[in-house]
Amino acid sequence: MKMIMIFFCVFALTKANAQLTTPDTIITSQGDIIVQPVFHGALVLQWNGKCIYIDPYNGAGAYKTLHKPDLVLITDIHGDHMDIKTLQALDLSNANLIVPQAVATLLPAEWKEKTVVLSNGNTTEQSGISIHAIPMYNLPDDSTSRHTKGRGNGYVLTLGDKNLYISGDTEDIPEMRSLKNIDVAFICMNIPYTMTEEQAAGAVLDFKPKMVYPYHYRGQGGFSDTQKFKMLVHKDDPLIDVRLKDWYAGGR
Repeated sequence: MKMIMIFFCVFALTKANAQLTTPDTIITSQGDIIVQPVFHGALVLQWNGKCIYIDPYNGAGAYKTLHKPDLVLITDIHGDHMDIKTLQALDLSNANLIVPQAVATLLPAEWKEKTVVLSNGNTTEQSGISIHAIPMYNLPDDSTSRHTKGRGNGYVLTLGDKNLYISGDTEDIPEMRSLKNIDVAFICMNIPYTMTEEQAAGAVLDFKPKMVYPYHYRGQGGFSDTQKFKMLVHKDDPLIDVRLKDWYAGGR
């Protein structure tokens, strides 16, 4: 029993002290973008004095060392994207929430005044940041789909002179493949929920972002092979900067 208690305490301490993976810096015409992977599909972007949380998930502990958000973007209703418990534990006092209607319907009533509903194809400007919502869905798009077209949002953010695409949960849909002028892309890949490495690489090779981060890459069978994804991309286009970061450093 004593050994079990020691193990539990060490495990709890390790989890509590888990460190986020090292952030990246991307230069824009109006200051640097700091890209902070958090967990699974969650990330934080800092730019021009603003802090953007995307799909905050897995508890507020990972955010303790980060600035409180000015904007919170949520892509879908699933618990690894719309994590109400994590949201309620964060300081959202100065934040607006950008969400699809399906998410807005499920949010606490006290957040209604700070919630901006954005449908596929629409754009809003918040704190000097352009946010454009595009579809995210599974193929085929029918009643059996885990993610139906129109329910959730992928997002394209314009920060300075850089366009950043956040895929959300999606397969390699035409709307992704036809994207233009994307500087940085965050691309999901986890089976059976979103894409295989081959699907993700094929889509990236179509819309050719300058830089791509595989994220949201844990599925039913464990982690997707991000090295394989990188190899597939570089086989056809070695100029695309594929950045592999540990999106699960803050907890498993």
